[in-house]
Amino acid sequence: MARSNAARSTNGTRRKTSNGTIRTYRSALKFLNSVTDYEKMSRVGYNHTNFNLTRVGKLLAALDKPHKKLRSVHIAGTKGKGSTASMLAHMLENCGFRVGLYTSPHLVDVRERISVDGEMITEMELTHIVAKIAPVVRKLKAPGPTFFEIMTCVAFAHFVNRETDIAIVETGLGGRLDSTNVLKPEVCGMTSISYDHMSQLGSTLTEIAEEKAGILKAGVPVVSAPQTSEVKKRLQKVAAKTGSPIRFAGDELSFSYRFESSRAAGPHTRVSLTTADSRYEHLPVPLLGEHQAINCGVALGLVDALKGRGFVIDDQKIIEGLTHVKLSGRMEILAEDPRILADGAHNAASIEALMRAIGQNIPYDSMVVIFGCQSDKDIPGMLDLVQLGADKVIFTSAGLHRSAEPKELAATYTERTGKMCQVTDTLDEALGVARRAVTREDLICVTGSFYLVGALKRLLAD
Repeated sequence: MARSNAARSTNGTRRKTSNGTIRTYRSALKFLNSVTDYEKMSRVGYNHTNFNLTRVGKLLAALDKPHKKLRSVHIAGTKGKGSTASMLAHMLENCGFRVGLYTSPHLVDVRERISVDGEMITEMELTHIVAKIAPVVRKLKAPGPTFFEIMTCVAFAHFVNRETDIAIVETGLGGRLDSTNVLKPEVCGMTSISYDHMSQLGSTLTEIAEEKAGILKAGVPVVSAPQTSEVKKRLQKVAAKTGSPIRFAGDELSFSYRFESSRAAGPHTRVSLTTADSRYEHLPVPLLGEHQAINCGVALGLVDALKGRGFVIDDQKIIEGLTHVKLSGRMEILAEDPRILADGAHNAASIEALMRAIGQNIPYDSMVVIFGCQSDKDIPGMLDLVQLGADKVIFTSAGLHRSAEPKELAATYTERTGKMCQVTDTLDEALGVARRAVTREDLICVTGSFYLVGALKRLLAD
């Protein structure tokens, strides 16, 4: 009997053949892990060699150009992209639309990045699409397609395969040169813009805003969070140049929010947004923190903009859908005794928002912060804000090659704040130190990086 051309592994599953054909999920992951991944690198030049739309265009062409077949919402910004995208997706799903969602980074499973109606892409579906892309990737000259470019193509192809009505797509880095910027969306969203990735996007807020605004397209409406004056002016300038009508929450969009606490609901934030076509009054924000109220306002503004693009939307179902939102890695309580809270705050503005949100929403006697971040972040800015809420800080590695050294973080922290801190080599060690230092009424907060939060979730699951 002739042997099958596809050899079998010891556990009976099909494995990759000698010619490089991808037949299993394991071989698909191996292929993805073999390509350049800028998310894991400490220094990446922001130029047309490393970031361009040519490579992703060739990959998409091999998949029959799925991006041309999608109706989409494209979201850029510094912080809140994932939260805004998730709230919008839940609301539209509840209206009966089939909704694709593409976000990054993932916490535990790479498939978290790509979902339809809240269900991650299956291992078989991801393997099938990667197998189509791999031969094209191998033929392209160096530098070849990156991990994020390939995953973007997988997402778009999956959304077409699953016949989505609308795809909610978050940019990875910046906007102008981001591989998601091949889309011609129905509407663009712009979340709060602050300092992050300065070595790539620019050292000033106006430079960063210019890069983010690279997603604006002629005739495509834009909904923006409230921005600082210089960011707002730059966004308006780019919008005028591209012919993109832009509305800001709090200005062209009547938007407000307030923090309150009640016996039934506890501490929470409510938002209101009113336009000619929509009226949302005093809706409870499903995610904790004033910053999430702003993200919710952008999501509601995007719903309103989609009405103007022909989407028939039931406002009552939108309101109901908002109540279903849960988001992993954002002020998420992962354990109760002791209480362990995880949040992927990864820049100074996000750390400030986190510390304020914890103070408003979570009672505790003292808080131990386990902190790890990437070396390319605004470390002094982040540490200045960590010390405002932390009674004790433990520095550890965020778990990637570009992680900041814990000892260097500790030295900077002590120099800037005059406070003592501790250092561990691993997150497991840091958790052990923190657990010995707290009582039942205290709080352990793990923050500084989504990668650190992902490592925490894996650790607690073991």
